[in-house]
Amino acid sequence: MNKSNAVIIEDEIPAARLLHSMLFSLRPGWNIEMIPGSVDDATEWFASHEHPELIFLDIHLTDGDAFDFLSSAKPKSAVIFTTAYDQYAMRAFSVNSIDYILKPVDEKRLSDAISKYESLRGRGWMQSDNYMETLLDVLKHPEKKYRSRFLISGTDNFWSLRVEDVAYFYFEERTTFAVTSNGREHILDLSLNKLEEQLDPSQFFRVNRQMILNVDAIDKAVPSFKGRIRVEVYPPFKSDIVISDGKASAFKLWLNY
Repeated sequence: MNKSNAVIIEDEIPAARLLHSMLFSLRPGWNIEMIPGSVDDATEWFASHEHPELIFLDIHLTDGDAFDFLSSAKPKSAVIFTTAYDQYAMRAFSVNSIDYILKPVDEKRLSDAISKYESLRGRGWMQSDNYMETLLDVLKHPEKKYRSRFLISGTDNFWSLRVEDVAYFYFEERTTFAVTSNGREHILDLSLNKLEEQLDPSQFFRVNRQMILNVDAIDKAVPSFKGRIRVEVYPPFKSDIVISDGKASAFKLWLNY
């Protein structure tokens, strides 16, 4: 991987210094610069400097927010957001191009975000014309409406299934099933990837490739070997539900929101 130029835009100097130190430790070959954490100052910097490949951007700046900066500076850069666990993080930046890091910054989470950036950069994705347009749209509409119901077809009729009544979704034999709190199963004509985009991330969590859980369906979460978490749900699922060590931190943060 070629050397990257990165900047940190953060209004809290101690937080900026900590992030800089962690980045230098993870990618010592990178050129990393801290610039002022205000919309006006950061925009002025971008107007007079070559744009870096990557920005670590705080959502809340001293005189505005990330949307104000991106709209003004129009950076030709990939963006990794740093944020407290507020409505922006709850939307999970579910668009495939976007990542975020919760404060206080966890080194493993930072490393994962960098790896995602490097993967996208390696595939040339960051050069797509709609990258910044998509970013701005995500920030501009924090009030995104999530799916509230599904149309279920029966043998001779159809009805509406409320999302809040679904305990979990699972994928098996090329079919997606919705299981309600009373144990009934319904077939959906949607992939789990599409469902994940349409469901409220404050209520639903993608625990693995086969399953999405409603927080209200979780009966117990038990630490397992090698940092994994075993989850018990109601109604019970037919096999063990295990969350990998890579997703365990995000799962705990989600439960704690």
